[in-house]
Amino acid sequence: MFRKSLIGIAVLALAACGRQAGEDTTANAPTPASAPVPVSNHPFQPAIDADDFAELVKTLASDEFEGRAPGSPGEERTVEYIRAQMQRIGLQPGNGDSYFQDVPMVETTADPSTRLVLESDGRRTELAFGTDMVVGTRTGQPQVKIEGSEMVFVGYGVDAPERGWNDYAGQDWTGKTVVMFVNDPGFHTGDETLFDGRKMTYYGRWTYKFEEAARKGAAAALIVHDTPGASYGWEVVRNSWSGAQYDLPPSDDPDPRLPIQGWITAEAARKLFADAGLDLDEAYRAASRPGFKPVPLKARLSVELNSTITQKTSRNVIGVLPGSSRADEAVVYMAHWDHLGKHEGEGDTIYNGAVDNASGVAGILEIAEAFAAQEPRPERSVVFLAVTLEESGLLGSRYYVAHPTFPLDKIAGVINLDAMSVAGRSRNLVVTGFGSSELEDMLAPIARAQGRRLEGEASVQSGFYFRSDHFNFAKAGVPALYAKGGDDLLEGGTAAGKAFAQEYGAKRYHQPGDEFDPAWWKLDGVVEDLEALYAVGRELAAGDRWPNWYEGNPFKAARDRMMADKDGAAAHAGH
Repeated sequence: MFRKSLIGIAVLALAACGRQAGEDTTANAPTPASAPVPVSNHPFQPAIDADDFAELVKTLASDEFEGRAPGSPGEERTVEYIRAQMQRIGLQPGNGDSYFQDVPMVETTADPSTRLVLESDGRRTELAFGTDMVVGTRTGQPQVKIEGSEMVFVGYGVDAPERGWNDYAGQDWTGKTVVMFVNDPGFHTGDETLFDGRKMTYYGRWTYKFEEAARKGAAAALIVHDTPGASYGWEVVRNSWSGAQYDLPPSDDPDPRLPIQGWITAEAARKLFADAGLDLDEAYRAASRPGFKPVPLKARLSVELNSTITQKTSRNVIGVLPGSSRADEAVVYMAHWDHLGKHEGEGDTIYNGAVDNASGVAGILEIAEAFAAQEPRPERSVVFLAVTLEESGLLGSRYYVAHPTFPLDKIAGVINLDAMSVAGRSRNLVVTGFGSSELEDMLAPIARAQGRRLEGEASVQSGFYFRSDHFNFAKAGVPALYAKGGDDLLEGGTAAGKAFAQEYGAKRYHQPGDEFDPAWWKLDGVVEDLEALYAVGRELAAGDRWPNWYEGNPFKAARDRMMADKDGAAAHAGH
């Protein structure tokens, strides 16, 4: 993630090899025989252990796993390896008699020679794929063609009735191309009276913006990239949107989808606005004022997008340690196993994803090891869920929430591990979305016993809460915790922690440089984080608590309804 965490769509450049653009093929993951699972003689310990964690990460992030792209030989090695580790630990199959849950997916690979043609007052501008823009389609169609679509600037692309804000008011958007900014109206001004100021809401996420444009009936939507607003540079957008893009089939997602969606660079946007007699900087200011009205850009967009469409199946991996007395209730630990696969090109082309997110998968396996050795055994079942397609928009977890192996009202809480901190021990434990649920009440005394304090994430503008798999559980109402070591390091303080994070973001995040690096990583902090998260789950699995969201949290109503329905059904069954 980046999760994320981050944006993402997984990349598998090899998927397009040997096929013509527009060819519709059907393929499932390779057979185990074509993707042997590495054999390890490492002597795993029953307790959470740095060497065990390192062994798991080194394997999952090795070149042999080819960047763990869904639908690739790297997926087969990955899911088989995770299953083998679950079996070694003693977990039972978590989906009936299988460790796997099939997740249907559509793989769409856009032709990189695609050009966006913009025409304005006789001027013709062509935007090149990767350099000036990146676009794709969610329709599953091998060819999408738009001719002369009217382009309109819609501010931040937000329709939020409860906040009295509608950037789409007063127009019919059918067939139009909407251009918008990333993040929220309050971000660039810092005005705390606008949305949540610099703290990103879900309205600021690029996923929401495309969803809303589709609901309005637009033909295309383009987000203007800016590094502060997105919290990552253009190279992350380019890398994430190049090559194969994955989605659930339309039959598993009834919401409307855009024919064309993507991003344009700030430089391309500046010229587009200037050709319309507008100043991009002033547009940012105007879009942040209450009462903003859509602005025609005096340009029309044309594009012919050819894509290779392949129907595939990816897999979630699920293991369970059955509870001793309330086995029908569960605590869920989760992490995503997928990353960005391989790119074509010179040099290192494998996106190994060591931090993002081999570290999280290794983490849930280490916690599973501790639970398996625990005496007494947990009363509730403990589920260990390794999901696919996180980098493609949290699709594996979305599918699981729609098809859970435990009813959602039987899940006491979810603990998500994504891109763990490998910077060393810290004085703070960062809870993404701090102030959300009563799971934090359980974590706080555990952190204090470690000599640590709980804090929210510093970069609230980045919207990390919406960029990792716990979010799908949260939207459904299930309390979820996403926490990891912070930047106030025991060695070097916040200066060292921020420098570490900056280096990771600049040189490793969603880049081939995200590799296991024993000279750079300090695993004592990982062990401490895993022990804290294990302790939360141990307490939750041993008792009869049903944590809820705090008052005022937008997900509390869904949990309240869920639990009321459960209690009502139980009362009815008792008569």
